[in-house]
Amino acid sequence: MKKILMIGTGGTIASLPSENGLVPQMSTKELLEKVPSLKEIAEIEAIQLLNIDSTNITPVHWILMAETIRTNYDAYDGFVITHGTDTMAYTAAGLSYLIQNSRKPIVITGAQIPLAEENSDAARNLRDAVLYAADENSRGIQVVFSGSVILSTRVRKNYTKRFDAFYSVNFPEIARITNGHILRYMEPSLDGETRFYHDLNTNVGLLKLVPGLKSDVLRFLLETYDGIVIESFGSGGIPAYYDYFNEIVTATEKGKTVVMTTQVPNEGSDISLYEVGNRIKKTAGLLESYDMTSEACLAKLMWVLSVTKDSAEIKRLFYTPVAHDLLRSEAE
Repeated sequence: MKKILMIGTGGTIASLPSENGLVPQMSTKELLEKVPSLKEIAEIEAIQLLNIDSTNITPVHWILMAETIRTNYDAYDGFVITHGTDTMAYTAAGLSYLIQNSRKPIVITGAQIPLAEENSDAARNLRDAVLYAADENSRGIQVVFSGSVILSTRVRKNYTKRFDAFYSVNFPEIARITNGHILRYMEPSLDGETRFYHDLNTNVGLLKLVPGLKSDVLRFLLETYDGIVIESFGSGGIPAYYDYFNEIVTATEKGKTVVMTTQVPNEGSDISLYEVGNRIKKTAGLLESYDMTSEACLAKLMWVLSVTKDSAEIKRLFYTPVAHDLLRSEAE
């Protein structure tokens, strides 16, 4: 049997009622005890890394998860991380850049209803995650949830309560799990040897534009952070009102990195399509997300800025695909 390490971080799956609402309280060992059928799939050992609501997860915790996998990498055939759903997509993206080209499967899962409650989806998600992690054809980092197997750089939470809460953005699901069987649609490719990174530049922010937002907010973020991701409208662009244009030009001239993405979930950005985007991209040298998710943009920028401060190298690394995060880029 394959040897799997289950890493607990808390979340809904481990929650119990309190006077103020659900709170993660169950240990990873207790989760395993409540789903004894998991022992028929693999030999599983557990580590309780955290036990917190995923709202409280930060990039520092991503680094801790990656380091835990690194120190145990040679001892196990695969890894399962139990995690809250609210920030699961961010953690999945963050781990994609901290652990690249993993020959061993790293699976992230959780639940919409706590395991301790009736009609919970937790047992199914745990079984599917362990099944996928124990399969000899699995590799890389994926989210396994409600039968879907989604690449870590492409996942997004789409529903707050439905069991099929997650979907794959601008990329197909790579597999489905039904009645204990894995139906594979594609195999994620790997590029080179497995690489672990130990740091992220967490001084990176994200701004969602809304109509009429004053440029003072943008100026503050540009002064505060080393890099910023701007979620713009539609194909991407900067409003002509207030002073967005000069704020961004001034910041990039000072060495700040600005990435433009879109609030629209599907099909990605195309900044050059309209004058409101084309002018700022040519003048300020903005990076563009294209078909990347906002979660992946944010996490990738943290990784890139931890590796280099050189503007040309920042651009090269940002546009270099990692774990299928980017299909269309400046190279085209």
